[in-house]
Amino acid sequence: MPRAKRGFKARRRRNKVLKLAKGYYGGKSRLFRTATEAVDRALKYAYRDRRAKKREFRALWIARINAASRINDISYSRLMHGLKVAGVELDRKVLAEMAVSDPAGFARVVQTAKQAAA
Repeated sequence: MPRAKRGFKARRRRNKVLKLAKGYYGGKSRLFRTATEAVDRALKYAYRDRRAKKREFRALWIARINAASRINDISYSRLMHGLKVAGVELDRKVLAEMAVSDPAGFARVVQTAKQAAA
């Protein structure tokens, strides 16, 4: 039985990996085996960190909201409870942006939450 050399398909697979490894340092961008290891690791980290990014941003938003709400004499948890009772449907991303860029508007939101919680 003749030997199958896989030529075209194998080259296409290798080129795909080397294209993903473009810009890597040294042999990681030129040698197929090390490029494969580097690309696999990079894709694994990218997959993991796309999920971690969501957690990290939520934590950042909560920290900003908490800092701004304490300036307005209310804790983060009481603020969020008051907003829920008042029926205000602003998410944490919008609240954090308001806390940074529009402190007066954020203060009005805090007043609404205080009145609803009382």
